[in-house]
Amino acid sequence: MIENDIFKALADPTRRTIFDKLANGSMNASALRDGMDISQPAMSQHLAVLRGARLIREERQGRFVNYEVDPDGLALIAGWLAKYRAYWPTRIDALKTLLKDMDQ
Repeated sequence: MIENDIFKALADPTRRTIFDKLANGSMNASALRDGMDISQPAMSQHLAVLRGARLIREERQGRFVNYEVDPDGLALIAGWLAKYRAYWPTRIDALKTLLKDMDQ
């Protein structure tokens, strides 16, 4: 199930940082490593996990590779969240009722 891959990929704080950086725009691996204490091989492994989860994609430009957020992966996350969106208004209403009852 692709959702499992997405959440496993984002469970790692380093990969979340990489994903957050890419949310600001396309970058190469060297630019992604700026400000991070991470080796090039480790960065490559993290990028492979994010690509495998369909959260990022790569674009080759000559001998350079740039990475960017993959909108299709974001759509999968949004679709998963949509299943639970209807659940929250009912729960929030129940919480409001509980809090009112506690005030009385």
